[in-house]
Amino acid sequence: MAVNSTVVFADLTGSTGVFEALGNAKATQAITRLTQWISQVCEAHGGRVVKTLGDGVLAVFPRESDAVNAVVELQRNHLKRILNWPPKLRMRLQVGVACGEIVEVDGDCYGDAVNVASRLSDLSGADQIWATDTVVDRIANPPEGVRFRSLGPISIRGKAEKRVVYRIEWHEEVVSELLTAPGSLDLLKAQRTDTVLGQIELSWLDVNASFKSTDLPIHLGRVVEAEFVVNDQRVSRLHAKIEWRNGTFVLTDLSSYGTWVRFAGSDTELALRRDECVLHGKGEIALGAPFSDFTVPTVSFNLSGSAVELAHRAGGPGR
Repeated sequence: MAVNSTVVFADLTGSTGVFEALGNAKATQAITRLTQWISQVCEAHGGRVVKTLGDGVLAVFPRESDAVNAVVELQRNHLKRILNWPPKLRMRLQVGVACGEIVEVDGDCYGDAVNVASRLSDLSGADQIWATDTVVDRIANPPEGVRFRSLGPISIRGKAEKRVVYRIEWHEEVVSELLTAPGSLDLLKAQRTDTVLGQIELSWLDVNASFKSTDLPIHLGRVVEAEFVVNDQRVSRLHAKIEWRNGTFVLTDLSSYGTWVRFAGSDTELALRRDECVLHGKGEIALGAPFSDFTVPTVSFNLSGSAVELAHRAGGPGR
C-alpha cells in the first residue's frame, strides 16, 4: 500500500580519513555511534528509521515540517560536536529531503521520493541540506533562523524532467536579503540575481584562470575555442559548460565520455553524462574518466562571491 511520506537521507562524508586515522574497528565504532545518534534525532521528531546504510540513515516522516525540524537540528548540533575534533576525524553531514508516495516491502521502502532524496543527498555536499520544492512549499513555519534558497531546476539522474531544488540554510546567524522565508518564495523565484557577482577559479597543471559570473557561460575543452583549454585526448572539443544561473554556478556535461565531480570534504563522485550539477565551495572536475583513473585530467575549482557561497561561509567555523 502506497502512503505519502517525507523521506530523509542523511549521509556522513569524510569517513575515509577516519578509517585511515583510527583503523577499521575504531572507525566502524565511531560511525555506528554517529548513525545511532542521527536515528535518535529523527525518531525524536516523529520520524521512523527504515534502515542504516553504512555511514548513512534513511528515515521517513509523516509531515514535511517534522523532517525539516529534524535535519536542521542534526546539522546544527553536529557542527557543535565536531568543532573540537581533530581534522581527520571530522565527518560532516549531507542531507537530501523529498516527499511523495512510498511503498514499504519487507522492512524497506521504495518510490520516487526515496530515489530523489538519495540523489539530493549525494549532490548537496558537506554541511548542506537540499530539498525539493514540494517539501519547501509545505513548510508554513520553518525553524527559527532557517531560510530557503532556490537553486533552480536541477537535473537528477533517472528523472526525465528537472526538479526545482532548494538549499535549506540552517545557520542561525545567516542573515541575507538573498534568502527568503516560504511566504516570499514566489518573489524569490521572480528576482533577478544577475547583480550578485560570483567568481570561479579553475586550475589544471600550470593552467590557471579566474572567471566572474558576468563572463559566463564558459566552456572547458580541448580546442582553443574553449575558454579553459585542457589539452588531453580524453577531453572532448567542448567537453563541459559552466554557466551562471539563479545566483549559482552550474556545470553541464557536453562530452562523449562523461564528466565526474568531487567536492572537497566528500568521498562521493558525481558522474555526469549529459547531466548538470550545481557547483559549490571547492572541488575537482575529472574530464573523460572517473577519479579512479589516476591519469585523468583533473580541473580544480574554487568558488567565491555567489549567493550560495556567501550564505555558506557566513555559517561559522569549519567552512
